Amino acid sequence: MDKKDEILKVALRLITESGFHATPTSKIAKEAGVANGTLFHYFKTKDDLILALYTKHQNELRLFIDKHSTKNNSIDSTFHVFYISTINWIHENQTAFQFIQQFHQSPFYQLIPREYINQNESFLIELLQQGLNQGAIKQLPIELLHSMINSHIIGTINYLTTRNLSLEDFHKTTQKSFSLLWDMIRK
Repeated sequence: MDKKDEILKVALRLITESGFHATPTSKIAKEAGVANGTLFHYFKTKDDLILALYTKHQNELRLFIDKHSTKNNSIDSTFHVFYISTINWIHENQTAFQFIQQFHQSPFYQLIPREYINQNESFLIELLQQGLNQGAIKQLPIELLHSMINSHIIGTINYLTTRNLSLEDFHKTTQKSFSLLWDMIRK
């Protein structure tokens, strides 16, 4: 693993455990096995490190969803694949998801350009718009639908990660959770 990746890996763990302000760059550098100067060679400021960590994991999530999703199927089928892919990525990347949640509740979120946020949300927004246009989902504001979907995903993940479920029960619960969400938004 190269130094930059190691710094990001250690920063993810430490920030998720202790928070943004209680994680000094000196501790990140020490645990990553690099000098402070090396950390600042890759990231000019601690804010740059935090933003890089956020965009890294948001990009990974978006690419995972894009890889598993297709827009050629019906709205319900496409939405199902999107939902299951999102749950699976989060389950496999729980620390990254915890970091993303922390980030969204922090002042750092205001530093992210709106264009980047729109790009990361574009698949779901376009899917919702298509569903509205086709009359497949309830005529509600896209922002409300988006918020409801995100909240449902977070609630499902919180449930799944606090239970010691077998793989079979994990998948059954995920499918039931999707059905609940789809029943809530479909027309």
